[in-house]
Amino acid sequence: MTELLPESHGVELTQGTRTGALACGALRDVTSEARRFGILLPTAITDRAWKHAIAWPEADDALRCETGRAWTVLAHAARALLRAQSLGAAGLQLFNFTPAPALDGEDLLTLGVEIGSGDTGESVVTITTAADH
Repeated sequence: MTELLPESHGVELTQGTRTGALACGALRDVTSEARRFGILLPTAITDRAWKHAIAWPEADDALRCETGRAWTVLAHAARALLRAQSLGAAGLQLFNFTPAPALDGEDLLTLGVEIGSGDTGESVVTITTAADH
């Protein structure tokens, strides 16, 4: 399985595992939050996607704001997966997300969600940015 290290590393972890990527921070586990939106598989978001779509720059409000933003990303991801299922589409499903204007001045961010294989062949969900591919 191929996972990407955080943006600062700039290299692929081609021999690594999903478990290793979660342990080193290249992936963040959002499984419990994803279940609220009907995503029942183990779910993770890449560090790059987290930084661009969810991370909040002000420490005082970070937990509250990041929780809400994570829920918004997961709601979009769940809709993208449902749309793909209804269309019989497989592979990476793209969806657009509008980050807060204070975050890098971006107006629109394209994220992707994909069902793939975990370390032992189990189905898992990963949310990514285009740069993660």
